[in-house]
Amino acid sequence: MFYTKAVSEQNQTIHIQMKQIKIGVIGGGLMGREAASAFGRWFALKNFPVEAQLTAVCDLNEEALEWYRQVPTVTLFTKDYKELINSELVDVVYAAVPHHLHQQVYTDILKAGKDLLGEKPFGIDLPASKIILSEAQKRGRFVRCSSELPFLPGPQRVIREVASGRLGKIFEIKAGFLHSSDMDPAKPVNWKRQSAYCGAIGVMGDLGMHALHIPLRLGWKPVQVYAQLQKIITSRPDGKGGHTECDTWNNVTLSTKVVIDGNEVPMQLEMKRLAPGETNTWYIEVYGTNGGVRYSTKDMKALWVFENGKEQWWKRTDLGFQMPFECITGGIFEAGFPDCFMQMLAAFVAEREGFLNNRFGCVTPEEAVMSHELFQAALQSQMTEAAVRIS
Repeated sequence: MFYTKAVSEQNQTIHIQMKQIKIGVIGGGLMGREAASAFGRWFALKNFPVEAQLTAVCDLNEEALEWYRQVPTVTLFTKDYKELINSELVDVVYAAVPHHLHQQVYTDILKAGKDLLGEKPFGIDLPASKIILSEAQKRGRFVRCSSELPFLPGPQRVIREVASGRLGKIFEIKAGFLHSSDMDPAKPVNWKRQSAYCGAIGVMGDLGMHALHIPLRLGWKPVQVYAQLQKIITSRPDGKGGHTECDTWNNVTLSTKVVIDGNEVPMQLEMKRLAPGETNTWYIEVYGTNGGVRYSTKDMKALWVFENGKEQWWKRTDLGFQMPFECITGGIFEAGFPDCFMQMLAAFVAEREGFLNNRFGCVTPEEAVMSHELFQAALQSQMTEAAVRIS
């Protein structure tokens, strides 16, 4: 669908033709609301030739649906996701549902002829992720997986440093995503703490893609893993006066090997729900013989760059609002989670429409399958207490 939009430029009114994409959201909770917020601020993107408009929402909870009635562009409210995916009001679906529903919901979306931005881990396990990938290829649909934090200025600078070759021979990589929310033993149970809903991979399913997005995009696919998986808090209040078993892995440390320029390089990955003091910390560190680079959302503006020479220096740079897709926000300001979420959606739309233009893109279904290959090998490593090769 196209329409004409009037914009002001140098005191003149210019009429440009804009393409409009209609978005439906399945799962109206936390991430669905973030998507609604991003689409509501879409005008903040400068010179972006496509308008993405939220038109339909599906959730089983009437209270969740009620929140979206304040969004003027939404005209379809439903508890039946099949009504949404078969509606002419929807071109693309953003699906944020529990992991055990991914295979059924995602493949139904594709069979209905819609494109898909799905939440990680893209299936409850490796077989499910392969089925989703196969369906996407069979139907020829544009499909990507959610991972928003790498769109922040810091991670983008890390990618640039690595791509420049300035670091020399890379000899160590560290990446991870850390939470402290489960440090509270009185926190009520939810589906992410039960393997029937989140999968045998536990915390890897929810946090793993965040740690892997940049390494996989840089070509650093693990070829071996030694896993240390922990079940720390195994029971939580059920909200009814009793307790329910929590049978998932809470904390995961993966010692992996990747091959860079023919050399095996250690890459350590962390995914933890019990990380004291870490509210929502994403980090990456890359070390080479000539230099290094590291970034953590714990200090959102700080990029650390290492220079090797007669004297060795770690230099701190304050980052501003240097996002992949230009916005109205000035470069001196800080970026936050709503901003990187919006950048992820912009990357999805731009790649779908063919103008990503070498900018960083969303996780591909192939990369999601790679992540599941690592997670399955990690489960095997935990069981055998040995390193496992990954084909």
